[in-house]
Amino acid sequence: MPVPDPLPLLVEAAREGGLIALDHWRQNPETWQKDDDSPVSAADLAVDTHLREHLMGAHPDHGWLSEETADTPDRLKAERCFILDPIDGTRAFLAGETSWAVSLAVTEGPEVVAAVVHLPARDMTYTAAHGRGARLNGLRISTSDRHEADGARMLANKATYAPGYWRRLPAFQRMFRPSLAYRIACVAEGKADAMLTLRRAWEWDIAAGALIASEAGAQVTDRHGARLRFNTPEAASDGVLIAGPTLHRGILDVLV
Repeated sequence: MPVPDPLPLLVEAAREGGLIALDHWRQNPETWQKDDDSPVSAADLAVDTHLREHLMGAHPDHGWLSEETADTPDRLKAERCFILDPIDGTRAFLAGETSWAVSLAVTEGPEVVAAVVHLPARDMTYTAAHGRGARLNGLRISTSDRHEADGARMLANKATYAPGYWRRLPAFQRMFRPSLAYRIACVAEGKADAMLTLRRAWEWDIAAGALIASEAGAQVTDRHGARLRFNTPEAASDGVLIAGPTLHRGILDVLV
């Protein structure tokens, strides 16, 4: 039996989750610190609960990997898996900023096949399905054609530019967005030329953006140039580098 297109379900769920988040946004929701000192709020948990009920209700045979749900090994046995962050950029959300996102993906084996990065406070919805391109609010998007690292618009945190990580640090135009999913989407849209994180990157932060960027024409790898795989036991990759193919190679060549 053919598998139904998962993208409409993801879009519907992301928009519903976004509305729940907006009900809490700028309302001082109850907040706690997790073991890694990152914040989690009542909004994160409310969105997570709704998404789980919505998505797993539609596909109870799928695995589940969410930042705000305790992980279990059951997902590793599933042919398909939902991977998501209910609110990516919680600090920005709690500060009343607009650059936070609901990030949803579904995998088949180790590959992402459908993805949504939805920014409710900006009314922006990035979508992609394997082999069908990437879109922003329904319009096709593509990565930039920048070739040279010097002068390229790079989305990364300050620690990324430490000299010890580089054979030669290019003269990037430095940019930043709190949400990792949104950083990746900005490269897909051509709003930035590249994004790089050298830290351990959790799958829930990058799965959706990775497909959107790839479908927009970007090269998507870990910090060493290896292909990203998802629904892994570690649920994380060794950093992420995303850029157009030529720029990607140029950045990789000057990283230690």
